[in-house]
Amino acid sequence: MVAKRKRVRRPWRLRLLALVLLGALMGAAWYWWDIQQFAPDEDAFPEQGVAVGEHSGLVGFETVRALGGSFAYLYASAGAQGQDARFGRNLAAARRAGLMVGAVHQFDPCSGADAQSANFVTLVPRDQASLPLAIALEVTADACTERVSDAAVESELLTFINQVEMHTGKPVILKLSEEFEERYGIAARIERDLWLVRDRFVPRYGGRPWLLWTANRARHTEASAEPVEWVVVQP
Repeated sequence: MVAKRKRVRRPWRLRLLALVLLGALMGAAWYWWDIQQFAPDEDAFPEQGVAVGEHSGLVGFETVRALGGSFAYLYASAGAQGQDARFGRNLAAARRAGLMVGAVHQFDPCSGADAQSANFVTLVPRDQASLPLAIALEVTADACTERVSDAAVESELLTFINQVEMHTGKPVILKLSEEFEERYGIAARIERDLWLVRDRFVPRYGGRPWLLWTANRARHTEASAEPVEWVVVQP
């Protein structure tokens, strides 16, 4: 009678699996820590700054400057009625700190251009020393209560651009999310400087060179208890 062979245990497989899992966890932890602190190298991108609003909490703009920031974009108006509660305070504080300052309007594809431009001009004063207005194009019209065609979104956006450029006296900057660009292809349709967004890695979705890049949407710094959006300028 042939004796049955005992099954050979292979503890090395379990150890290898444990090491792989440990390595993956350590890598994820390192990336999580690194992305919170990440900012592009100043040698490659000498001009850096922030984009902040009431969601950023109380921002110390002197600290932003100490961190290498030279400008601040401030969230100001949103759609037809929204206004950032900290815009006035942030505007005064950023100027006192010696930063170049610009405003951001968050475009609402569900609202008409006239109401949105009226909201913007009542909040943001005309100032030739200010940086060009940035229009944040982040959400599509899919969430609108009434259907808004792609052509209508583009038409209202163009009207809004014309209206606010009359107020500011400067061409606007288009702050495009990847979702908005994929849906409407605005970068190829409207000739304005681009501001693209992608954490850590240089964005490619605009189809042409960008002027501004949000390199970290939630950088943790000493400038605020809340994360700030860290932005660099194309050298």
